[in-house]
Amino acid sequence: MDISIRAKQISPSLTLEITARAKKMRSDGIKVVSFAAGEPDFNTPDYILEAGHKALQSGYTKYTPAAGIPELRNAICEKLKNDNALEYTPSQIVVSNGGKHSLFNAFLTVLEPGDEVVIPSPYWLSYPELVKMCGGVPKFVETKAENNFKITPEELEAAITDKTKAFILNNPNNPTGAVYTRRELNALAAVIEKYEIFVISDEIYEKLNYEHRHHSIAACSDMLKDLTIVVNGMSKTYSMTGWRVGYAAASEKIASAMASIQSHSTSNVNAVAQYASYVALSDKLHGDAFLEDMRATFDARRALMMLRLSRMGLSYIEPKGAFYIMVCIKPFEGKKFEGVAIRSAYDLASSLLEHAQVAVIPCESFGAPDYIRLSYAASEKDIERGLDAMKNYFEQLK
Repeated sequence: MDISIRAKQISPSLTLEITARAKKMRSDGIKVVSFAAGEPDFNTPDYILEAGHKALQSGYTKYTPAAGIPELRNAICEKLKNDNALEYTPSQIVVSNGGKHSLFNAFLTVLEPGDEVVIPSPYWLSYPELVKMCGGVPKFVETKAENNFKITPEELEAAITDKTKAFILNNPNNPTGAVYTRRELNALAAVIEKYEIFVISDEIYEKLNYEHRHHSIAACSDMLKDLTIVVNGMSKTYSMTGWRVGYAAASEKIASAMASIQSHSTSNVNAVAQYASYVALSDKLHGDAFLEDMRATFDARRALMMLRLSRMGLSYIEPKGAFYIMVCIKPFEGKKFEGVAIRSAYDLASSLLEHAQVAVIPCESFGAPDYIRLSYAASEKDIERGLDAMKNYFEQLK
């Protein structure tokens, strides 16, 4: 007996491999600076923790509607209206076990076997795997560094064929930190409307936006709203990664189908996490204060990391959102550390971890083989210490 073709198609995660090795080194007593984190290093705010405790004490531990409790779906509607100028009803909201689950439900709902999904590169490494798991075919578009790795309308249109079913837009972007302006979104919207393809708009880093106001492509027009599945969640915004609460907003038809799929797969999200998420969104006073503090802290770390990288003479993509910086490693390819050649970003990441005790993410799995990704979800002290170690390492390359 053999496993399914679907399972064989899934690629292993280099991100998890590097992260696991770094954790093992730490457990062995080795001091490792990690620039690999894909989550905020803040604890979940106290007012959300208290809401979770209250939910437990009040007996909110039973099954809920598969698509989410009414209170949370109402709060999500209010959030989308106030923050994104998007009007939805609670029946158009599906609460899932994290943003990744929302993406999986979305692809499973709209894709037929063989349908193509346009994915701008660099991309979050799970996008193509999710598409393949749902029977789709990833169609990668190589974006350009001079455009800050943002897809242009011309590049999008050139990628669309009669097999194209959907387009993934990650804004702000992981791993590049790119943020699309309203004008750029309007230009992409014109192409999408012309061909009437679905948009999966992943806006999970919406609140970590440093230089521009966040705009959702779904707000470009009524037609775009009907074609778009907006995906967001609590993980990055409220530092609730382990609570596993994401959500999607879509047309009535799509949301209903996503809810049905979820009802027969995972059913409802953890009830306590849902009640805590409702309070997280509803308590604007505490929520806004936490968000502003976290955003300002990340912005200061962003500036520090860019300053240090510039002083080291490294080429990088200036991030406008999220908490990652992509650093070009082409100058190091072919060089050697203690006689061992660096032939790829993975080689460099492995060598940095072994010899400098710094964890970075190689971007081969993100569609950017000449880059590594550094997360500044780390203290300023660790950023300084980690970059000092990297500088010393690079000086020893021959």
